[in-house]
Amino acid sequence: MTSLSTTPAAPAAPSTASPSSVSFNGVRVADVKEDGSSSPKYPHACTIVAEYDPEGMLVRLCPEGNTRDSIKEFQVHSKTESARVGQMSIIFHLDVETIMLRFPQQNSARNFVSMVSNIRCGEKVSVFKQRTEESSAAQYFQFYGYLSQQQNMMQDFVRTSTYQKAILSNLTDFRGKVVLDVGAGSGILSFFAQQAGAAKVYAVEGSSIAKHATDLVRHNKVDHVIKVLSGKIEEIELPEKVDMIISEPMGYMLLNERMLETYLHAKKWLKPEGKMFPSRGDLHVAPFSDEALYMEQINKVNFWYQEYFHGVNLGCLRDAAMKEYFRQPIVDTFDIRICMAKTQRHVIDFGSADETDLHRLEIPFEFHMLSSGMVHGLAFWFDVAFIGSGATVWLSTAPTEALTHWYQVRCLLQNPVLVKQGQVLTGKVLMVANAKQSYDVTIECKIMGTSTVSVNTLDLKNPYFRYTGAAPCPPPGENDVSPSEAYWNQVDLQGAKEAVNLVNGMIVDGLGHVSLDSGSTGGTGVNQQQFGQQQGQAANIHQGSILATGHKAGQAAVNGAAAVAAHQQLQKKPAVAAGSVAGSAGAAAGSSAGSGQTTPMSAANSLQFNQLIGGAVAPSVLAAAGNAAAAAAAAQSVQVAPVAAHQQAVAALSAAQTAAAAHQQQAVAQNLLFGDYASNLNTVLGQPGSAAGAAANAYRQ
Repeated sequence: MTSLSTTPAAPAAPSTASPSSVSFNGVRVADVKEDGSSSPKYPHACTIVAEYDPEGMLVRLCPEGNTRDSIKEFQVHSKTESARVGQMSIIFHLDVETIMLRFPQQNSARNFVSMVSNIRCGEKVSVFKQRTEESSAAQYFQFYGYLSQQQNMMQDFVRTSTYQKAILSNLTDFRGKVVLDVGAGSGILSFFAQQAGAAKVYAVEGSSIAKHATDLVRHNKVDHVIKVLSGKIEEIELPEKVDMIISEPMGYMLLNERMLETYLHAKKWLKPEGKMFPSRGDLHVAPFSDEALYMEQINKVNFWYQEYFHGVNLGCLRDAAMKEYFRQPIVDTFDIRICMAKTQRHVIDFGSADETDLHRLEIPFEFHMLSSGMVHGLAFWFDVAFIGSGATVWLSTAPTEALTHWYQVRCLLQNPVLVKQGQVLTGKVLMVANAKQSYDVTIECKIMGTSTVSVNTLDLKNPYFRYTGAAPCPPPGENDVSPSEAYWNQVDLQGAKEAVNLVNGMIVDGLGHVSLDSGSTGGTGVNQQQFGQQQGQAANIHQGSILATGHKAGQAAVNGAAAVAAHQQLQKKPAVAAGSVAGSAGAAAGSSAGSGQTTPMSAANSLQFNQLIGGAVAPSVLAAAGNAAAAAAAAQSVQVAPVAAHQQAVAALSAAQTAAAAHQQQAVAQNLLFGDYASNLNTVLGQPGSAAGAAANAYRQ
């Protein structure tokens, strides 16, 4: 309504609270009783704020001078009872009370009464009102007035992020320009335009969410750029032409809710060389086969076959129920492989199309069938393109892309059609707009060269929301190999990958055992490191990811075990065991570079857990160091033995120490692992100046 955005010029005129509201100060409010008498409702004067509302006008009673806090609110629409009293007052008969507003000046009272009269008489008839039922419009604007619904759309990551990228990727189309946001909602697109450098953004919103959008703009301190206008684009007036129109006008099957017509209507405010974002929309259509979905709808009708439902025969309604269920478009997602032919598309160029072009759309099609089976209906989805000066960005709702809150839509045939591969399926999709802000959709399918025809009409206003959150199942019959064999082959392949994961020279098998060498393991004769390189598998074991590592150490582990056993033997029988000690130690020293057989060791079972070295030494180094420690203990024990045995043991232990030191120098640099344990770092890594000491210094640095 134009009067809502016009400020009278008289001295006592109301003040403009926002671009789409008018305030009147110094108004006295009184309660009117049944006998006609009145009494003050509030002890103080109030400020009256008249705001746009989808059904007419919202009147808010606020404390004097404070237009943000409301004491009372009520709506004025075509059926509101009101009457003028004298020159300066007006009475409203509301649901539970009757109140009288007394204005301080005649001019203010005259302006307010004129606004009320225009709404009650319905003098302004817009294009929107002509094409839309009043009940549908009320439901529509109420729905989008909820913050929860705005949240649902804003949380659609694909939708919101694509819009932002499309705008920020075309800065030259927005920098310093005037932008119109049609159906702004929360104003998120307006914020994107402001981020891109727009000089002015007019955010037009017809629902009550406009109040929250205004708060967002003020809170983010961009009210010098973004101006929220409450009203329908078909009814409001803008102070200037714009360079760019942005909007999110798409509904299910692209056209539902008829918001696209409003988007095209807004071009009356677009400059001749202006742009539209989005720039075009493609509606894709394809035949599909889904026996499960078809039977699901059929089985719903079984309820109406009951002849003794609480003593009532429901059978007479089964046919009507069948028609109703098949008039519902199915809103969900599906596996693209249910489509039996390549999609055909209907393109709408938003820059050149007129809103009247969308009142009736007839989309002929001709599908060359890629597979044989039952055609249960037609599947629909859409793509929109943002064609800017710097980049073109696409937003797709295809089943092959990330899911959006638009999902996909399927229209079923009550009588499916059997087709064979290579046949041609022809027909058309007829979409006729209705006053419920939606479309009546008629699909017609026939096989070329035959008399087979199937037709169904659906109500896009009443869809069946079938999406459950579960991933869509592939269509049956798509396997060309045994699924069981394919599964176990995959398991075997995964096991093979786990058996040859190579990390810094470690080979990890499926049992968690780690080998530090790259040679063959056990008696298999398979070089696992070479196998892993041939497969081209990148190492996928990270530091700390192995909870309990079993190590396949070299023969040095046996050396340590032999030395410890000899030490224990000397403690029990020092005189007798001296020769045994020498023999065991000598055998260990002589076999330090011996056979390729390895012995599994578990770090959790075989190593002392009294000191953690972050990236410390492998068990083979610990075992080599253990030789020296055990040999020293054995040397002390043999002091009580005969001198000859003692000298023999010392010579053998010296040979063992020499072999262990040589092995340590070769292995220490490449055997540093995370998660290993040692009792003494210096004992393990050796003295400074040695090869082991150099490795220790490198680790410490």
